[in-house]
Amino acid sequence: MSDDFQLHLRDTPRAGAAVRAIALNTFREAIRDRVLYLLLVFAVLLIGVSRLLSLLTVGSEVKIIKDVGLSSISLFGVLTAVFVGVSLVFKEIERRTVYTLLANPVRRWQFVAGKFVGLVTVLALNVLIMFVVLAGVLLVYGEAPWPLLPAVCLILVELGIITAFALLFSCLTNPILAAVWTFAVYVSGHLSWSLLLLREKIPNAPGRALCDLFYWLLPNLELLNIKAEVVHQLAMPAGRVPLAILYGVSYTIIVLVAACYAFERKDFT
Repeated sequence: MSDDFQLHLRDTPRAGAAVRAIALNTFREAIRDRVLYLLLVFAVLLIGVSRLLSLLTVGSEVKIIKDVGLSSISLFGVLTAVFVGVSLVFKEIERRTVYTLLANPVRRWQFVAGKFVGLVTVLALNVLIMFVVLAGVLLVYGEAPWPLLPAVCLILVELGIITAFALLFSCLTNPILAAVWTFAVYVSGHLSWSLLLLREKIPNAPGRALCDLFYWLLPNLELLNIKAEVVHQLAMPAGRVPLAILYGVSYTIIVLVAACYAFERKDFT
């Protein structure tokens, strides 16, 4: 944490200004993270070689390129959110810079919110870079990439949810466990529909109630997954994308509030 950053915090008593200052510092730190660049390079290379993958599989080349491209953006975005997100709070505590930071007129919730905004900005930049690469590949085939934008937008919303969980778990435990728990939420969020199937096979009421509880508590990430629809140009219900965005943003806010509360309760002694 630089002296200029600390001085800027002392000169920004307003909540919004403090969050922006922390977000900017987080953005600068995150874009210097080697893990982030490694994941981004792999994602860009995978999108670039999707042409080769399309030749090795059966089906429309353009559709395969779209599918691989969107899946790469989603997967590597999640990996970035997890590996960078779970260490944001831990690094500040390990380096003991959090003590200096909180000695400024900065509330703990502003610290967490700033970290979230900074990392989401980095993720948005990465998603934009990967989409530009995918768009370039599609334009070579004479295919317009713009119909993929709704899917890309929902991928970014999903990354917001994963980032919020990564921050929440990083406030509760060490980075390794936080990464495991965040990945568990991501996987279970895409398999939440299976809880409804499991519920039908459980004979006792407590078991069915437990399935219902987890179904409503876990994020329904499949609601944000419209990759198949945009790739194969399938019809979607009216308002599907706006409602999915509203759901994702609302869920993110709830998890972020929980992360702020956990950080408020955290003992640094």
